[in-house]
Formats: sequence, C-alpha cells, structure tokens
Amino acid sequence: MTEFKWYEGIEVHKLYLSAILDLYDRRIVSYVISERNDNPLVFKTFDKAVAANPNAHPLFHSDRGFQYTHRAFHQRLEKAGMTQSMSRVAHCIDNGPMEGFWGILKRERYYGKRFTSKQALIRMIQSYICYYNTRRVQRNLGVLTPLEKHSRYLAA
Repeated sequence: MTEFKWYEGIEVHKLYLSAILDLYDRRIVSYVISERNDNPLVFKTFDKAVAANPNAHPLFHSDRGFQYTHRAFHQRLEKAGMTQSMSRVAHCIDNGPMEGFWGILKRERYYGKRFTSKQALIRMIQSYICYYNTRRVQRNLGVLTPLEKHSRYLAA
C-alpha cells in the first residue's frame, strides 16, 4: 500500500492505493483506491484479485503491515488456497517488487506535480496502471509489456 496527497487550498488530503503485482509477468492484477488506510482496503484488493483469477493459488508475498498480519486476511488466504510469505522485520525481500512499482509510478507520474482534485489524482493512478500493464515495456520481460508477457504465458 502507498499514500498519495492532493490539496484543496492549504488543506492536505490523502488517498491510499493498494495493489497486487504478479511476479511472473509484473502486471498489476488488482488495485483499490481509498481515503482510508485500513483492513477493508487490502481485503477488497485481495478479493478482486481472487475473483479475477479464481484458479490461481500463488505464493502471496507481503510486508508485515497490520493488514497482512490480521487474522481475517490469513483466513482469506487459506480460503483461496494460498500461502503467505513475509520476510523478517527490516528485510524487505518479499515486498521489494511492490515497493519498486510504487517508486516507478511516483517517479513517472506523481513527483513534481501538485494535484488539486481528488478525481484528477484518481484518474492519474488509474491511467498509469493501465499504461503500465499494456504499454510500458520492461527489459526484464524481454522488452514486452506485462500483458504481452501474460498473453504469451496463456498461449503456451
């Protein structure tokens, strides 16, 4: 999960983005935007990913945030037939790829800008995720987009 700010005059507002990244093809499989950093935000993101990929039973990597260590989240994982992987405290191995995505998104579309409307910020996030999945090529994917890599996997 990551945080974004938008402004109304001198008043600062926050939005939170929760997303799930597939490590194989680097695509964002689900995301939810909310004004609250809470369990429902993470649970909705997870539920969307499971609904979109009902037969997937991946290893679920996360950090040690309160949402991911909550009993209700663990029950969701078990129900979906997934195993959770969390690195030790202060070792971000499991969450590193997601942190990398947050950095790319913010560097390419957020830093250096001042959003003055919630809707403009939401549109930017949504359009960037679409761009990232469908048009942003990645060298570590063989100069393919995440969706191209995913499509080749499905065709194999």
